Amino acid sequence: MDKLANIFQAAYIGFAALFIYKAIAEWDTNRQMSYMLFGAAILAIFKFFFNRKYRKRFDEYYKNKKK
Repeated sequence: MDKLANIFQAAYIGFAALFIYKAIAEWDTNRQMSYMLFGAAILAIFKFFFNRKYRKRFDEYYKNKKK
């Protein structure tokens, strides 16, 4: 289960990087789409940190519960 969570965490960062790259590439042609892609990148980064925080919290909870 822990490996799967790490894969999803890496995917959030990967998608954020992809969205930022795509937004920069389309900056001159479609500025509105670039803003939406930057927003999606910010959302993916937020989701990464949010999931990491709560996964650590649950890991600590279950670790202390076993003791």
